[in-house]
Amino acid sequence: MSIKKQYLKTKEICKVTFTVPATAGNGAYKAQVVGDFNDWSISATPMKRSKKGIFTTSVNLKKGREYQFRYLFDDDRWDNDAEADRFADTPYGDALNSVIVI
Repeated sequence: MSIKKQYLKTKEICKVTFTVPATAGNGAYKAQVVGDFNDWSISATPMKRSKKGIFTTSVNLKKGREYQFRYLFDDDRWDNDAEADRFADTPYGDALNSVIVI
């Protein structure tokens, strides 16, 4: 998995591209990025799946903040991004959320 940050010089936002390789997707047919930047909506930020099974999507996030997120595969399997800037406890206590610092 990877996270690419592209800071825009003329705006107070950063374009963040999330990429999940086919091996990490583990044969999934669909994937979402779910986080506090989209109110933890499981449908707001779908990832596009390539013919090779690679998932990708981009979002614009405000600079100077931290955002928690996770990936959701096929509506039933959650995963974190190993390349996240750090990890934080979830309110449920049974897992961690990925954190990206912008």
